[in-house]
Amino acid sequence: MPQPRKDTPLRSDAQRNRERILEVAVAELTRCPDVPLSLIAKKAGVGQGTFYRNFPHREALVLEVYRHEMQQVADAAPRLLAALGPDRALREWMDRLAAFAMAKAGLADAVRLVTSAPGGPAKPGPTPVLDAVGLLLRAGQEAGTVRPGVNADDFFLAIAGLWQVDPAEDWQPRVTRLLDLVMDGLRAGAPGR
Repeated sequence: MPQPRKDTPLRSDAQRNRERILEVAVAELTRCPDVPLSLIAKKAGVGQGTFYRNFPHREALVLEVYRHEMQQVADAAPRLLAALGPDRALREWMDRLAAFAMAKAGLADAVRLVTSAPGGPAKPGPTPVLDAVGLLLRAGQEAGTVRPGVNADDFFLAIAGLWQVDPAEDWQPRVTRLLDLVMDGLRAGAPGR
């Protein structure tokens, strides 16, 4: 039986199955990085054949979950810009990024497990998230609420401490202070402030 082309859209029931698998996988991989794939299939309510047709091996599942979750964070940027002013949109997006980072610490462990094997796949890059923060920074710079010259790489260097916070602790107050400091720095020297 011929395989569908990569760019062929899935039937609606196949798409629902795939989305259910991803939803369960996010929760289970976040909880336990080496969760059995059979447990994910069972909790998603799909058979082994359906599961492996979508994700032929652990690496494919883990990397797709990671990509999907990163895309969700990235996709929030234009929606926030449409609803809020540029600096408020950036600060709200920073909170979403932090919540993602804290909630998905187990997922990061799962990604490390599959990408650290010799000859294994490379960890996907953060391109969608870099593009999203670039969009937010440019909007703030154009509005005069973010200092000129700051780019996405600068931003991620500035928030690097976020990944040092222990998600098992009461992380919210500490992360809020950290992100407020970063936001204050981004506003300092902005022409419209």
